[in-house]
Amino acid sequence: MPPPFFQVTTAPLDPAPLVELVAAPNIGAVVTFAGTVRNNFGGRATARLEYEAFEPMAVKVLAQLANEAQAQWNTGAIAVHHRIGRLEIGETAVLIVVAAPHRHEAFAAAEHIMDRIKQVAPIWKKEIWADGASEWVGNEKERQ
Repeated sequence: MPPPFFQVTTAPLDPAPLVELVAAPNIGAVVTFAGTVRNNFGGRATARLEYEAFEPMAVKVLAQLANEAQAQWNTGAIAVHHRIGRLEIGETAVLIVVAAPHRHEAFAAAEHIMDRIKQVAPIWKKEIWADGASEWVGNEKERQ
C-alpha cells in the first residue's frame, strides 16, 4: 500500500516512497526537500528538537498548502510528511516532494510550501539547547 500524500507521524521519514508516489510520465522534475535537525541556531548549540502538532488539522493544512502550490505553479502531485516527537541532530523533520513538468516550478512550490508550513501549520517546535534550557519556537525570521 502506498503512503499517504500528507502525514504527521512519529516514524522516521523516508523520501523514496514519496518520490515514487508523485512520479508520473508527464513529469520532468521531482524535487525533494528534507528539513533536518541542525546542531545550532543563532550561534547557540542545540541538543535536539521536539515537535508537537494538532494532527488532524495539520494534515488538512499540509494538503491545503499543496493544493495552493499546485494551482500557483501548475505542478503535478505533491507529498508532505512531518515528524513529531523527539528528534535528534541530523534526523529529518519534514519532507516535501513536488513533481512538476519543469524544475523551476517544482523548486518554487517546495520552497513556498516550507515557508507556509512555518507560518500556518498547527505544528510547534521546541528547541532543546545544549545547556539544558528550552524554548518554543515561533517565527524563525523574528529570532534571527
